[in-house]
Amino acid sequence: MKTDKFLSFRPVLLGAFALALGSTHAADRIVSCGGTITEIVFALGAGDRVVAVDSSSVYPEDATKLPQVGYVRQLSTEGILSVKPDLFLVNEDGGPPETLTQVEQLGVKTLKIDTEHTPEAAAQRIVAVGEALGIKESAQTLADQLTADIKEVQQAVAAMPAKPKVLFLYARGGGIMNVAGTNTSADSIIELAGGTNAVTGYEGYKPLTAEAAVAAAPDFILVTTRGLESSGGVEGVLKQPGLAMTPAGQTEGRIISMDDLLLLGFGPRLGQAAQELSKKLHPTVAQKGF
Repeated sequence: MKTDKFLSFRPVLLGAFALALGSTHAADRIVSCGGTITEIVFALGAGDRVVAVDSSSVYPEDATKLPQVGYVRQLSTEGILSVKPDLFLVNEDGGPPETLTQVEQLGVKTLKIDTEHTPEAAAQRIVAVGEALGIKESAQTLADQLTADIKEVQQAVAAMPAKPKVLFLYARGGGIMNVAGTNTSADSIIELAGGTNAVTGYEGYKPLTAEAAVAAAPDFILVTTRGLESSGGVEGVLKQPGLAMTPAGQTEGRIISMDDLLLLGFGPRLGQAAQELSKKLHPTVAQKGF
């Protein structure tokens, strides 16, 4: 599979979507909150209709130049209303809840989009956003391409001889590191890429401890690009509790970093993310061609 096959753009409640949309009038002034949602809107060629975003909307670059209305879980009613939107797209876990309720009650068509981290949900999200924008056909084409890309990755992964253990670390700042367990986007992308999560004893995230890191014995340590930078690079990561004593910490080149939204967003570039991570987890296989 060639990387240039993937779109350069960088996780369903379809029944509820249909009810929320009401008329089929295409929105001209969109507030998009949630990095994946914004990425989808731009990937569908509707970026020129977006009048504001939230701070997690970091891709594509054009989105970062738009006015911001806060972080997706700490949105401002006044900020959203100030740009006079006719459509408000937001993650279903966005908030605070009273802001979402107020915006909707004040007459702004509001669409809450789920964040499930599966390939199927990623494709459905694209279609749902496309329906909201009045460009369902283009959205279906994009969703179909994503599904085909993922299928190709899955076929390649199925032929790989082993699944290395991967420990995903999320840096929260201030030296705090959390470890991804099951039912997380990190867990899902690791599996898609042909790895296995080194931590399966709990769901969600828990703080890193030396004992847990050593017991997990990961072959690779995976972090986001921003997480790596905030931790002081590879050396900074290895100073975290127990990591230097793991197989990954004792082997050069076993700390992997990838762009945050690409890796965890489960958006239009999910196939690209799975392919790139797979190549890093299986360098010998990658050398022979993916």
